[in-house]
Amino acid sequence: MPMASSPSLSVSAPLSLPLPCAFQRPFIFSPSRTIPNPTRPASFPFHSRTFPRVPSPSHLPLKLLCSRQSKAPVTKESWEKSILKSEIPVLVEFYASWCGPCRMVHRVIDEISAEYSGKLKCFVLNTDNDSEIAEDYEIKAVPVVLLFKDGEKRDSVVGTMPKEFYVAAIERVLKS
Repeated sequence: MPMASSPSLSVSAPLSLPLPCAFQRPFIFSPSRTIPNPTRPASFPFHSRTFPRVPSPSHLPLKLLCSRQSKAPVTKESWEKSILKSEIPVLVEFYASWCGPCRMVHRVIDEISAEYSGKLKCFVLNTDNDSEIAEDYEIKAVPVVLLFKDGEKRDSVVGTMPKEFYVAAIERVLKS
């Protein structure tokens, strides 16, 4: 059917073009592929050869990556006493349990809390459990580290940053 050369072209029936989707291609069986055996654990891709078993986690030695003893959790009940009435500067890490970048910040803050023990108190606050405090300090996303001195917020580090950023902020607060 020849196409009309008029500027307004109307189509009365919807076009049915095949979509380029992997799920629309038919499965092609080849001798190099084998169908997985439901009685054996499947390996990826489904090869017929077996791979050595990986030991279960209960048999592996436990390696502690992050010590939770260096930071104490703080809640809205202990906020005023622990943070606002502290005699030495305080670092508070606002985090969420589901936050991947927060885990990286945990490790950095653990190192910092060991280096600055006696000069700085370190606390963590779960924003899912204590959202009121996070709202008071306008925390919109995690991780956020706030630094307090004499009951006032003095500095903050937003997001996942290298250790030097946190150390620089701590030094600024300690010198003020």
